[in-house]
Amino acid sequence: MKHNLAYIAKNFDMRADFISAEPYGSGHINDTYAATYNQAGTQVRYIHQRINHLIFKEPLLLMENIERVTSHIRNKLIATGADDINRRTLTLIPTLDGKICYIDPEGNYWRTYLFVENAQTYDEITETKQAYQAAKAFGEFQKQLTDLPGPRLHDTIPGFHNTRQRFNNLTKAIEEDSHNRAASVKADIEFALKREAMVDILLDLQAKGDIPEIITHSDTKLNNVMLDNKTSEGICVIDLDTVMPGLSLYDFGDMARTAMRPTPEDETDLSKVVAQTDMFKALAEGYLSSAGDMLTQAEKDHLSFSTKLITFEIGLRFLTDYLEGDIYFKTHREGHNLDRSHVQFKMVESLESLDNEMNKIITAI
Repeated sequence: MKHNLAYIAKNFDMRADFISAEPYGSGHINDTYAATYNQAGTQVRYIHQRINHLIFKEPLLLMENIERVTSHIRNKLIATGADDINRRTLTLIPTLDGKICYIDPEGNYWRTYLFVENAQTYDEITETKQAYQAAKAFGEFQKQLTDLPGPRLHDTIPGFHNTRQRFNNLTKAIEEDSHNRAASVKADIEFALKREAMVDILLDLQAKGDIPEIITHSDTKLNNVMLDNKTSEGICVIDLDTVMPGLSLYDFGDMARTAMRPTPEDETDLSKVVAQTDMFKALAEGYLSSAGDMLTQAEKDHLSFSTKLITFEIGLRFLTDYLEGDIYFKTHREGHNLDRSHVQFKMVESLESLDNEMNKIITAI
């Protein structure tokens, strides 16, 4: 492990004795550990996370967002008489001096959550019922936050899903070519530049007032929903670092781009990368079952398009990071970000061929 978890643990008010810890999950950004404790004779688990402050430049503002969001959801669950509340929203554990995160001597920011037991995440969704439940949970998450009181949430990564900005970042990386990689990826660059027109469509609808700004999760990979081991219900939305103002369609599009892909994100055999419309149908049904009554007509009309757009956007981000020297996403081999961008762009091609079929699915729901 990179960090001394026994030392970190002493700074949080868990009232339990540290036993061990090990890396947990498959996230690209933060360092996450599952830690086991002895709590009055019973073994319990907590999650410790080091927030990557090179990516999230204002960790304290990020934590303020998370505290407000989780407290609001908890209060709504209590008001409705929900059961199992500690498994239905993340529970922050304060530090010994009552703060929401701990800053270690090296300047790292740490937070601690209760471990949500008897539920798990899936890096690859293989069943339509899983897709339905995850999409329903994300829709409910959006809906729970429509009446969050107080000021606008902080933008933890400004312009995170601003597709115009992401496109411009790519063109800048191409021009600067800081690692002399542009010449080797001409076909990828041409693919991206040819599709520039799509990046402004949702932004223009927002500017006209047809699509409102709401509070979104902003990183709705389906492994950010925990599914109950017994019921398969989407029980808890996790990884809240990017919860901030955004568009509902960003969340739906990101869900669909992960669930509709039948391969790992870094698959090298692109012949296997073909969008699955049965997964799209399950996602749309699940999402609309919980969030449908809060959507405008323009949002409903662009559910299919958002899938293609956000898939394209993630491809832009992977390609940009490759050109810039792999400075954002964690990589595990040479050309890893390029492989990831290839998968996203192949999915865009597949989605383009399915436009009519996907729109018919939405109309029929």
